[in-house]
Amino acid sequence: MNILGLYNYWIVVVLMLIGFYIVIAHENLIKKLVGLSIFQTSVFFFYISMGKITGATAPILDEKYELYSNPLPHVLILTAIVVGIATTALGLALVVRIQEAYGSIEERDIQEQDAHDQLECQLEAYGPSSMEISDEQEQDE
Repeated sequence: MNILGLYNYWIVVVLMLIGFYIVIAHENLIKKLVGLSIFQTSVFFFYISMGKITGATAPILDEKYELYSNPLPHVLILTAIVVGIATTALGLALVVRIQEAYGSIEERDIQEQDAHDQLECQLEAYGPSSMEISDEQEQDE
């Protein structure tokens, strides 16, 4: 087989790597959603490529056709596209809500604010007075 003849599979690999790189390398949540969308597109393209048979036709029962192509991968991709759009819409809605709650869509800023809020909650729950009591107990021993 000619390696250049399988160009559609090379496109799938390149799109997967690009999408995966975007998801891992960027901290912006919108960019991560774009990376996931590119990755999903590569999976769609992969399934469509596998379902295509050269010289085959749709499964129409006729005596002049001998080679048939399976329509199931194409049907599954239609469903996957709808699910992908819904997933992207949900992700964007969550990013909007995160922006409202944290004032940022950068992953590092959100994690820092969460760590700061968690520390404040612990100090509020236990208070600095409980730390003084534990220090006095250690001195008594």
